[in-house]
Amino acid sequence: MTSAVSTAVEHYDRLLAEHYTWMIGGDVGQLAERQAGLFTELGLAPSAEGTTAVDLGCGPGAQTLALARLGFAPVLAVDTSRELLDELARHTRGSTAVRPVHGDLRTVLPQAVAPGTAGAVVCMGDTLPHLPARSDIPVLLGDIARALCPGGHFVAAYRDLTGELHGTDRFIPVRADADRILTCFLEYRDEETVTVHDVLHTRTGASWQMRAGSYPKLRIGPSWLAGQCREAGLRVRSDTTGPGGMRLLHADKPSPASS
Repeated sequence: MTSAVSTAVEHYDRLLAEHYTWMIGGDVGQLAERQAGLFTELGLAPSAEGTTAVDLGCGPGAQTLALARLGFAPVLAVDTSRELLDELARHTRGSTAVRPVHGDLRTVLPQAVAPGTAGAVVCMGDTLPHLPARSDIPVLLGDIARALCPGGHFVAAYRDLTGELHGTDRFIPVRADADRILTCFLEYRDEETVTVHDVLHTRTGASWQMRAGSYPKLRIGPSWLAGQCREAGLRVRSDTTGPGGMRLLHADKPSPASS
């Protein structure tokens, strides 16, 4: 059992990465199909052959596969977890469109994407709140705005933790089946962060084992994030509650004629 609070990267490496696909439903291909449908509804499409897309916090690859299905190539699939990138590689075996990148989301765009060349940048699955500090977000949004071509899209899905839960409402069941149970508990520390305690029970034969870990997540308000997008030069197209209660923000980079 882990008692100390880890970083999000450490927490995934120690506890969640091996169970992540199970956590999100277990079928990456099916998830990719749903994500492709969502991106199509939002108007994401390559403007020409060879249009780059970037999946920040790609995990096992649902968004990456969706972007590749829509015709983006290359799709840069960025994550800090080697284990999840290895899983993504298995899902994309034989694809020349997908390029896994093991790196820090905060620094990868200037290093890997030429300014004004990306047709889409997505950051799904509650990735933004995993950044170490809220001050990292405006910097990242600035990098996204520079990477996007005029008309390019930015899509982010994240959980709004700004409203504080109390009592037993802070215990949130994530997923359970006959052999695994994952529950998280939220501990509100200050106005900018909440500590997430994950408790995982796994069964081997007739016995159950418990592992636990904790890490901080950012409390990102929708109006604040939308404002930061505008400050970075992005135009917010929609900002709604999406699937699973996640916030879904869609922005684009205006062309010079429309700005």
